[in-house]
Amino acid sequence: MSFTQVIDALALPVDARVDQRVPKKLLTEHGAPTAANKRQIQDGIEELLWVAALKPTNIAVPAFRDDVREYLEIAVLTATLRAGAKPTRLIELIHRAIPYPVVLWTEQGGMVSLSLAHKRRSQGEAGEVVVEDVRRTVPFDPNSPTAEEALFLASLAVSALPHRDLFALYQGWLDRVASLEAAQITGAFIPPDSDGRAQALRDGLDTHARLQRELAALRAQAEKEKQLNRRVELNLEIKRLEAKVAMTQKTL
Repeated sequence: MSFTQVIDALALPVDARVDQRVPKKLLTEHGAPTAANKRQIQDGIEELLWVAALKPTNIAVPAFRDDVREYLEIAVLTATLRAGAKPTRLIELIHRAIPYPVVLWTEQGGMVSLSLAHKRRSQGEAGEVVVEDVRRTVPFDPNSPTAEEALFLASLAVSALPHRDLFALYQGWLDRVASLEAAQITGAFIPPDSDGRAQALRDGLDTHARLQRELAALRAQAEKEKQLNRRVELNLEIKRLEAKVAMTQKTL
């Protein structure tokens, strides 16, 4: 498939376009710590394309530097994954191999996914960067997006993001990924309008995910429980957690 629709959604400046293939050798040398990872890259990636390099000189957004990280440019890439490839690990390896913060669109079986991850300086190895939490959308069909996915795509243009610096710009994309995740729970896509609202959204999503894991474990436990009294206790705990989930959803 073509990435045209999702790349067009970013509304990238012409001056920022690179449109060059990235050799797998770059990934295996810089992002694959084990032989198994190298095999995953060789066998799982059909094509990796460097689409654009967003810099202060071509998007008029200042670089960002502090004691933790330095964002001089943002790399936009697309990766076509083969059938049977394990996307979660491959996405992490690609983010790890590129020294800049990456906006990565991946495609597998006609479905696309956007992933992003902040990076910081390594405290133990000079000149190296460490990938923080990778946030990724659930794969979707760009040819027939849901209403929430269509709003998500419409919100991704560079010009619509915060322009204080490259860190704020990149965080703007991450906030939209979080907003889509929330929309798939609430049915409403609403990007945060402040740093405080963005943090509350992230915290709410983390809490919601934790509660859902706890609920799944309790339901499995209750289904196997033979003692009636204990099953009653577990069902009461399930109802208590369900009420917490409902309250958390109201904060998203």
